[in-house]
Order: sequence, then structure tokens, then C-alpha cells
Amino acid sequence: MTDLVRNDRKTIFAWAMYDWANSAFIVTLGAVVAPFFAEAIVPEEGWHGWSAETIWAAVVSIGSTILFVAMPVIGAIADFNSAKRRFLRNCAVAGGIMALALPFVPDGAVPWFLVVAVTAHIGFVAANVFYDAFLPGLTTDDTVDRVSSKGYAFGYVGGGLYLVFGLALLLASGDDGLTGLSTSGAARVVIFGSGLWWIGFTLYALRGLPEVGEASPVPTRYRHMRPWRAYATIGFGRTLGTARKLVGYPQLMLFVLAFIFYNDGAVTVINISGSYASETLGLGIAEISGAFLIVQFVAFGGALFFGVLADRIGAKQAIIWSLVVWALVAVAAYFLPAGQALPFYVIAVVVGLVMGGVQALSRSLYASMIPEQASAEFFGFFSVFSKFSAIWGPLVFSIVSHRTGSGRPAILSIVAFFVVGGFLLARVNVDRARADRARWEGH
Repeated sequence: MTDLVRNDRKTIFAWAMYDWANSAFIVTLGAVVAPFFAEAIVPEEGWHGWSAETIWAAVVSIGSTILFVAMPVIGAIADFNSAKRRFLRNCAVAGGIMALALPFVPDGAVPWFLVVAVTAHIGFVAANVFYDAFLPGLTTDDTVDRVSSKGYAFGYVGGGLYLVFGLALLLASGDDGLTGLSTSGAARVVIFGSGLWWIGFTLYALRGLPEVGEASPVPTRYRHMRPWRAYATIGFGRTLGTARKLVGYPQLMLFVLAFIFYNDGAVTVINISGSYASETLGLGIAEISGAFLIVQFVAFGGALFFGVLADRIGAKQAIIWSLVVWALVAVAAYFLPAGQALPFYVIAVVVGLVMGGVQALSRSLYASMIPEQASAEFFGFFSVFSKFSAIWGPLVFSIVSHRTGSGRPAILSIVAFFVVGGFLLARVNVDRARADRARWEGH
């Protein structure tokens, strides 16, 4: 194990390549898995009185609840054991294997499909805790925004390129297609391929990303326990200790609270857009995949643009502007006409522009306000708060859509999350939060 050299091009490239690796799965989850679930897995009459759109939103909320409990503990364990790279590899490979298994679930097996999909998504998010935790040690305060944006940009291109292959296969399938596959069969192949892409490029990326630091010995009072129990106990203890210390740092806490709200809105729009387009707008898998492809490539430029914008006006102000656009997107989605792909594509362009801004800059702004020596622990908290936030938006969407019988009022309800999040973020004093980092060394 060695110390990372800050702002080293080769190491940053290797780090960013993991975003390239995992983005094939996450874009396939929204572009193919969600509409495939609605069209092939759930019967036309629904499942026990629930529509596919409502079920998918509810399951996103349930998966986020599971992650809310697990993520800070995993982050604390990684810091204690100096095993960010190993945890990243293991979680990514486990998630990739679940992605490989997903297309083998038969039509109509709704519970099995959801269990496998949620497990794969848990692997994706868990791996991202350790991936994000490398960022403070790779960069300095003057480069963290650009490097964070570069990671997202690599992800958008990698996910976009994979979706090009997937969309080509989907367009060549069906009754008049050249492949001999049904649309459902082609979707299964695309889902399987996303798992291969994820695992393969993860192993490639990790060749250039070294493990850092030295593992700490397990304290004497825990050595009588089995390893998993000892690390879980240590993880919970550190998590609770960090939570107690956070109370004394109001600016960091205020940012986290703002993030909970506005991230909830963004994650909800992204996660339910595939099922919303299929169920409410009546679009097919190929049309939905095309919209996600637009998002991926526009988001590449959007991530870089917001990185430059943050250099000029600051990360906080850049995020606030992106939230204004996000709110307008949710309002516009309410008015989208059914059966017409072109308006949905226009919305996709706008989403692509702002998606990179809110994701990359939130990560880099948070990284600039936390202590480097506990980066995995704090990114565990960052992940847990993102998962905590991701519980409520999909849950609200699921309840509203089930009660009203339509996704339109449900998508409109998400605007409130952007408004509240933007208001709270505007009150964060970033300079004071960064200055407070030195105080953590005394804890």
C-alpha cells in the first residue's frame, strides 16, 4: 500500500475509468430494465392491483431504505481497514454478477426480478462509496471540482457508448428485425451485456488505482469476535461517533440537509423516467433507450460545462442554477403528450445538461468540506443521506400515482423537493464549512 500522488494524471484516469465501467449498468437500469419490467415481467393487468410504474417506484424506495442502513457502516469499515480498493472491487463484481443473472428471470416472476435488480443496484451504490472516497486524496481544493466532473463525464461517455450498442440491437429486433430476436429477447441480451461491461472495465480500471494506507489492527476488546462481527461493531461505533460530531458543524449539516431534498428530486426523476415513459406516455423500449442515449452524451458536455461554471461562480451557485432547471423539467414532464417521442427527447436534452452539474458538483463540494483522513466514513454518510433522500421521492411518486391512477400528478409533486433543497443550499456558508475541517483532527 502506498500514498496517492495528488493530481496525478494516470491515477485520475484509472479512477475515472471506474465511472466508465459502472455507467453501462446504471443507464441500462433506467433505459432498458425499467421499461422491460413494465412490458415483459409485469402482466398487462398489473400485479395484485398495482401497476408496473407504481411497483417500480416503490421498489426504488425500498432499495434505498436498505442502503440507508448499510452504507455508513461499510464506509467506516473501509476506512478502518484501509481497504477502499478491495471493497470497491468486491461490491462491483458482486453487483455485476447480479446484472448477469437478471435477464434469466422468466416473464411474470415479479418478486424474483425485483430481488435480483435491487441486489445489483445495492452492489452499484456500495461500490460507489469506495470510489467516491478516493476523490479527496486524488485532488486538491483547486482541482476537486474538475476531477469530479471528469469522472462523471467518463461515465456518461462509457454508458452512452454501451447504450449505442444496446439501442442498435433493440432496433434490429422484433418481427421485422434482422437479428431474429424478439424485443424482449434483445432487452435480455442488453441487460446481460451491461453486467459484462461493468465487471470487465472495473478490473481494467483497478489496475491503475492502488490501495492506500495501512490497515489498523482490530482493537483488543473486539478480537474475541468473528471478523465480520468485529468490523460491523467498529463500523456502527464509528458511524454513531461521526453523527455525534456532525452536530457541532452546522454548515456541513445544512449542506447535507439541502442535499437530501434536492437529490431526492433528481434521483426520483432519473429512476422513474423509464417506467413513466412506458406506462404514462406509452413509449416503447427502443424510444426510451434513445432518450437515455441523448441524456448520456449531452450529460458529458453538461458535466464539463458545470465544472467550468463552478470555477467561475462557485460550486454552490452552479448547483442552485441547475436546481432551477430541474424544477422546470418536472413541470414540463407533467405536460408531455402521450405517444409522442419528440417532446420526450427535448426533455432528455435538458436533463442531460443539468444531471452532470448537480451530481458532480455536489460530490466535489462535499469532498471539499470533509476531513480527508475519514473520507470513506464521510462518503458513507454522503451515500446514506443520498439513499435516505432517495426513499421519499419515489415513495411520494408511488403513493400519488396509485391514488390518482396516473403518473402525471406524481411527477409534478417532485418540484417541491427542488424548491426546498435550493432554499437550504443558498444558506450554506461554504468557506466556513471548509475552515472547520481542521477541527476534526482533534476528534
